[in-house]
Amino acid sequence: MTTTMDLLASLIATAQVRLDVDASSKKRVLEKVAEAFAEQGCDAGKLFSALIERERLGSTGLGEGIAIPHARVPGLTQPRIAILRLAQPVDFDAVDNQPVTIVVALLVPEQATETHLEILSELAERLSRPEVREAILSAETPEALRAAFRA
Repeated sequence: MTTTMDLLASLIATAQVRLDVDASSKKRVLEKVAEAFAEQGCDAGKLFSALIERERLGSTGLGEGIAIPHARVPGLTQPRIAILRLAQPVDFDAVDNQPVTIVVALLVPEQATETHLEILSELAERLSRPEVREAILSAETPEALRAAFRA
């Protein structure tokens, strides 16, 4: 049986890690997330709409400079993760009112309710560790960021 940690490790592809992304607003961050997933063959417009719709329900800014935008996507066959480290912090309406620098975006198949919640829980737990956040912020390459996240 695959553990959640193994699942997370398998979902984070170096190609979906972006360092020092320029984005001036929450909307632009979500556009950049959709663009990153579009490189995996997803429709950027549909993803952007799904992410915006989810944000309307409440901000995915967790605090501590972290946001986990996420959406259920019809037609998606497996969960996907993209990680963006922003060049400048962006207001994300986070619970602590602090701007966001680390964005870990999650897409899941429309019917993956339990998996969706397990992955979100594991992401939040992992990102709550100060040493993981610091490693992400100091990573110099996508590979180093990915490794720091998996530590």
